[in-house]
Amino acid sequence: MIATGVAATARIGARGDGRGGTALPVLEGDGPLALRRTRGSGSEARVMLVGAMSGPLGGDRFAVEADVAEGARLHVGSAAATIALPGQAKGDARYDVRLTVADGGELRWLPEQLICAGGSDLYVTTRADLGANARLVLREEQVLGRVGEEPGRLTSRLTVRIAGRTVLDQELACGPGSPGGWDGPAGLAGHRAVGQLVVVRHEFGSEPVTARCLGESAVLMPLPGPAVLVTAVAPDARVLRRLLDEALGSLTPGR
Repeated sequence: MIATGVAATARIGARGDGRGGTALPVLEGDGPLALRRTRGSGSEARVMLVGAMSGPLGGDRFAVEADVAEGARLHVGSAAATIALPGQAKGDARYDVRLTVADGGELRWLPEQLICAGGSDLYVTTRADLGANARLVLREEQVLGRVGEEPGRLTSRLTVRIAGRTVLDQELACGPGSPGGWDGPAGLAGHRAVGQLVVVRHEFGSEPVTARCLGESAVLMPLPGPAVLVTAVAPDARVLRRLLDEALGSLTPGR
């Protein structure tokens, strides 16, 4: 018998409740992707993504979709790190994230790290489509291998569109079998943790952010439109989180 992977999709829909808060008329988990609403703050609704099974494994196809309407505020996190593992099924695993935020909506997408265990092969795509006056905080953290373990293979593509205009479309490939140089000075330079932080706020349109280095292993770059990208590399997940948290604090003062 030929092993086949698991296909699963989780969907979140956030809408204003008419009383200054946020309702979640759509909250659907599927298979290994479970969703739990937790206590939010103010008008923000908070959802945790809970992995009900190990994975993604080789051959799996996971997807998460979040749709935030005008006037809604949604914060999405995860209960634990996601660990990509080799599986019995042939082929890579795929994890697709699709985010839509309407004008006047706000999304904070802050999951825990994605860890590519030795022998795994994962392709991740994240696409965010935003209205002209939408707000977004999106954090991605990827770790190559567990402690004392060779890295798995990771290909990650991140795309952000604002009012139909693409402001960011980048792809990272690293780990065994990836194009040469991924671990060299022009790539991860021996680091095993890499992260991206995208912040979209209409204030950046009138108060542009200046490109700058954030220490020795992180850089901040303004994007076309009211958006900023922070990219960082680090020896481990703990240091990476600190770098991205410090960058986020500087970009969202008083939050």
